Amino acid sequence: MSVALPPRSVAVVLGTRPELVKLTDLVRLLGPAAHLVHTGQHYDEELSGRFLTELGLPEPTFLTGIGGRSRAVQLSAALAQLDELFTEQPPLAVVVQGDTNAALSGALAANAHGIPLLHVEAGLRSHDRNMPEEHNRVVIDRLADVLCAATADNRRNLLAEGVADHRIAVTGNTVVEAVHGQLPADADRADLLVRHGLTADGYVLATVHRPENTDSPAALRAILTELAGLAERTPVVLPLHPRTRARIEAAGLEDLLAGLTVCRPLGYGEFLALARHAALLVSDSGGIQEECTVLGRPLIVVRRSTERPEAMADFADLVEPGPRLGVLARRRLAEGPYGLRRLAALPSPFGDGRASERITALLAGIAETAENAAPALAPLATAA
Repeated sequence: MSVALPPRSVAVVLGTRPELVKLTDLVRLLGPAAHLVHTGQHYDEELSGRFLTELGLPEPTFLTGIGGRSRAVQLSAALAQLDELFTEQPPLAVVVQGDTNAALSGALAANAHGIPLLHVEAGLRSHDRNMPEEHNRVVIDRLADVLCAATADNRRNLLAEGVADHRIAVTGNTVVEAVHGQLPADADRADLLVRHGLTADGYVLATVHRPENTDSPAALRAILTELAGLAERTPVVLPLHPRTRARIEAAGLEDLLAGLTVCRPLGYGEFLALARHAALLVSDSGGIQEECTVLGRPLIVVRRSTERPEAMADFADLVEPGPRLGVLARRRLAEGPYGLRRLAALPSPFGDGRASERITALLAGIAETAENAAPALAPLATAA
């Protein structure tokens, strides 16, 4: 599937590694029409640079002075540069994904210039006002002209907030095709396990990066303590984000890493390969809550709240840092091969792997409408 749109006529504004992953198939389907704009919210050669190369994405237009700054500075700096960019090179449509500061910046800039805005992964709600992401996603949904809800529950959230039904399309989540497209082949996964000294279904894979966990020494200690306890019986692999490592060192918690298998941050395909064969995942990531349902693996979500309740029905358990983390983890591990077979047989609640195709078709219609200067957007078709 391809779209016949002018080159660089759809601005895809992003700034983090999860956005790169989830928008890869959409950018490929748009082809020359896509103009990738990277705010630099997450950027370094080891992480985002490697993701760009691994995913085969085109060279973005990079904004400057944003990574590592406060939320307000990130938003203001990105807005100023996007305003200049959209003035010089006005796109026919703007795409943002999720709930990042980069996504909010793209949404505000599109709104300021009167450019149609499409929001990928609209309608997620944690109802937790302590999460900056919750504020971001609510504002983006109010600004968006086309809201691509991943699930029927997301659509109901939007309708309950008064969003007009014709602006919403249930497309599925692009994470499904991202996982299918980036998961290495069987032989490559087997080689990777050998290189890491791991046995399929015989280890725990953990990640910790959210500020609610890393900025609190007590929360960080509680999580690492429970992971260390699990590692007494089952190897625990912990790819360590640089920011998390710095917080561990600042809090004097390095001794809790002694029993864990700590490694560098992983590329997306390598991470998926390890996740696919883990007996259990433990993470505070939003994306992993979706990916575990495609991979058929159990997950302990270490957070106060979640905006992805669909994963909680079968695949995941939500818990705050503390001893209950270890209790739930051991309960999942005790299910053994039976539990893994049960999850592997379940369909993902996040769709059939065609979300990017549906979103591309919607974008083609939006851009054509904008090009023809029509006064309003047509009603949307909703995926079956």
